[in-house]
Amino acid sequence: MASLKESGKRKLLFVCLGNICRSAAAEEIMRVCVRKAGREAEFELDSAGIIGYHQGELPDGRMRAHALRRGYRLTHRSRPVQTADFYDFDLLIGMDDSNIQALTEKAPDLETRRKIVRMTDFCRLKVADEVPDPYYGGAQGFENVLDLLEDACEGLLNTFITT
Repeated sequence: MASLKESGKRKLLFVCLGNICRSAAAEEIMRVCVRKAGREAEFELDSAGIIGYHQGELPDGRMRAHALRRGYRLTHRSRPVQTADFYDFDLLIGMDDSNIQALTEKAPDLETRRKIVRMTDFCRLKVADEVPDPYYGGAQGFENVLDLLEDACEGLLNTFITT
């Protein structure tokens, strides 16, 4: 992948544990935010998981169903974070403390560690320390995750528009 200076794009990688719920949803929600703002040419978006257990799988069916009700089509295929991601992306956006810690441990050097940020740091309306993993919970957990991600993605986009 080309660097930001060569491509002119902001490259964002959303990361959660398995890349089948939170990060896949964040990728698509951000894609919709960017499209609505007319800034598709300015961004390259992807998502990945700390673990590769679900590699090649579509997002969790429950997440897909909840997201679809809001107009988001989750079609990303799960993949694990790779060392190259730390060089290829401008930001690696973790969903919770565990993701941030794992990314920090995987980062090849100090410069790439500086690219790691927390998703909820971009929330504008919601107050949360993390985007909780909804995998073992019920419907409300998926709805809460989508609420947080919609807020954080709008905030994230606004940071690039105002900078």
